[in-house]
Amino acid sequence: MGFNFSLEPGKVLRKRYGEIKEKPLVSVITAYYNAGKYFEQTFNSVLNQTFPYFEWIIVNDGSTNEADVRLLESLAQRDSRIKVLRKENGGAAAARNLGIKVSETDIIVFLDADDLIDKRYIEYTYFVLQQNSGVTWAYTDSLGFEEQEYLWQKEFSSEAMKKENILPYVSAIRKDIFLEEELYDDNSKNMWEDYQLWLKLLAKGHYPAHIEQVMFWYRRLNSGALAKIEKDEQLKESLKMRIQSLVRDVPDGIRAVTFGGKRTKEFARPHKWEWDRILPFAEEKTRILMLLPHMECGGADKFNLDIIKNINKEKYEIGIITTVPAESEWRQQFAQYADDIFELPSFLDMNDWSAFIHYYIKSRNVKILWNISSYYGYYTLPWLRAQFSELAIIDCVHAEGQYWRAGGYPRVSAAVDGVLEKTFVTNEFTRNIMIERYGKDRSKTQVIYTGVDETELDPDKVDCSGIKKQWGIEEKRPVVLYLCRIAPEKRPFLMLEVAKEVKKRNKDICFLVVGSGPQSEELQQKVKLEGLENTVYILGKQADIKSYYKICDLFLLTSIKEGLSITTLESMVMGKPVVSADVGSQYELVNDKTGRLIPCRQDEARDFDSRSFSKEEITDYVDAIDELLSNKIELVKMGKACREKILAGYTLNCLMETLDKEFTDLLQPDAMEKRAEFSKTIMSLKNIVEDYLTLYIAYDNKELEASEIWNAREWYRGLYAQECAKKCQLETAVSPAPELSGRISNDFERSQAELILQEVYQMRSWKLVERYRRFMDYTFIGKILRGFRDVLRPK
Repeated sequence: MGFNFSLEPGKVLRKRYGEIKEKPLVSVITAYYNAGKYFEQTFNSVLNQTFPYFEWIIVNDGSTNEADVRLLESLAQRDSRIKVLRKENGGAAAARNLGIKVSETDIIVFLDADDLIDKRYIEYTYFVLQQNSGVTWAYTDSLGFEEQEYLWQKEFSSEAMKKENILPYVSAIRKDIFLEEELYDDNSKNMWEDYQLWLKLLAKGHYPAHIEQVMFWYRRLNSGALAKIEKDEQLKESLKMRIQSLVRDVPDGIRAVTFGGKRTKEFARPHKWEWDRILPFAEEKTRILMLLPHMECGGADKFNLDIIKNINKEKYEIGIITTVPAESEWRQQFAQYADDIFELPSFLDMNDWSAFIHYYIKSRNVKILWNISSYYGYYTLPWLRAQFSELAIIDCVHAEGQYWRAGGYPRVSAAVDGVLEKTFVTNEFTRNIMIERYGKDRSKTQVIYTGVDETELDPDKVDCSGIKKQWGIEEKRPVVLYLCRIAPEKRPFLMLEVAKEVKKRNKDICFLVVGSGPQSEELQQKVKLEGLENTVYILGKQADIKSYYKICDLFLLTSIKEGLSITTLESMVMGKPVVSADVGSQYELVNDKTGRLIPCRQDEARDFDSRSFSKEEITDYVDAIDELLSNKIELVKMGKACREKILAGYTLNCLMETLDKEFTDLLQPDAMEKRAEFSKTIMSLKNIVEDYLTLYIAYDNKELEASEIWNAREWYRGLYAQECAKKCQLETAVSPAPELSGRISNDFERSQAELILQEVYQMRSWKLVERYRRFMDYTFIGKILRGFRDVLRPK
């Protein structure tokens, strides 16, 4: 899913907070010269910040347009944090220097009057600088928008900076570097001042922190300063010479601090920051914090998104913290409905995650903490229970995970059942496993079904015209829809075997494969190999899946494991019968009135990602599909039964009503008293509770290092295979005299081995191998962790 450039920050002013009375912690400095055209959007993007403890110094740099001046004065009067300074026109550098002189804080953020920042920009960069004392400035990825659209996501190095400026000008910079000397030349007027600033800092040994999220929006105009320089060859050459003179003093080897869930301190205990400010929200609401792993395209994340999108926003406000490094391709979708989204792996060391969660709960006065599939979150819950006596703590489990970490989320949810007040489970099958296998308290569990929007997924309102034509499919052909993540647990290659056999009975049949995943490319190759291009159509991800539900006759699900598939819910509410593997809780939806359940003849532990499928299982699917498609009248009747079943208890309205009732009960005085009493008990076990989280972080650290070691091994193996192939080619192309052959071969092997060894020794992973081996084999704690690892690792 591509980036949506239309979702610009600042289109609307959010009046989220009341008056900010506390002292500012960050200074935003803006040079303003006849900038009225775009300034209101910039104004909104700054005032919409989730972190309101800033002052905004706007320097009117001799504007000559009276309308622009009046706009500036009018907007500035709306907020006491804004200071307007006036000076004769001298350019952005001089205006910034003046802003620095009058600023009251230790952190400076420069922002031009037509550019935009994400609403979380200041909060992210502030805490990066607070927790990384050696870093001089913090910056984020950026993009160009308006007349040029692009993403700017470059890996930082001082070597790259010598060739081009890969940094955005918007950064959070420590003010003290400007007090040492005047880094901006007052006489420089739109002359690549920012590039020169970064080179001067690098020459002094300063280095940045890089937050790998797009949070700065750079308005690209053909009339802008950069465009003017590009058109003036003489000026451009003069600036290049100036840059070259600065480049000479920049050393190689400077890198940005990045995060990605990195860990720097082993066995550091959970901690909290000194923070006593409570955000002055303009409206009283119940604030809920969701702890999630990520925001990826998938059923579990759609459940989360649907809740955030449809919850009563007059009564509740939901914030999100994620704990797994991920692309989070649905980030923009979530951000449309949640102001607070903090992806911890992108801006904090793992040892600071507990402190940030503590800060978030305290600063927002969070009433309910809801952990949904965050493994780290589960291990944090006992510590948080001890810290916040009135905080309601709940979780939600979607599916059983017997073969992942000895039980996955059901196991760890049962392990911390004592600190949980309620566990929501999205299907009866998983609930029973949690109770019977892991000893979960039945009275604390409740099934809440993933809901679907019956008004959005209404077959009478969905237009699917042109879809078949788009893919070159005749209108008369029957369609089986296979919509899912193309991954081993979904068994896409079983689908392919089924399609191959169904084609023998019905040559017009077509299977539409909608979705992507790690096995997409392999599946596509297999389709070509089998000659099924006119039967199985690999369509990839589609933005509007409603129309694909509408054009299909049947929905097919061949998974080896499921909870209760959301795609099954969606297809049924669209009036489409389902042929599904009898796994998980699919039996709650699929029966002889709504489709067909097919026995799964593979075992997850033994056959996961196996391409060997029994003839009986393939035949079962083929028979079911053939039977249903051959009786059109029965198929229509079955489709109506599907929609009726969903409307009876699986809609978003049902889900939201249930959650509202449960949230209300959690905040009753008697429930809060019980929590307060239990918190005292937890506090008496303070050391054990802290060590519980500490050991998990240590374990997770070793898992990360083991992954890096494995990747290094694969890289080394690939390189070795590459060199062997080159050697074979060389020996084939040139056959030397027998007496020289052995010597050439030995010399070649020796030189290649030496090169490869040098590469390996320089790899961080080689050092990790040695450190990991020593730690796990020869230390007392390492031996304990090996025991934990053996228990938690799937057999």
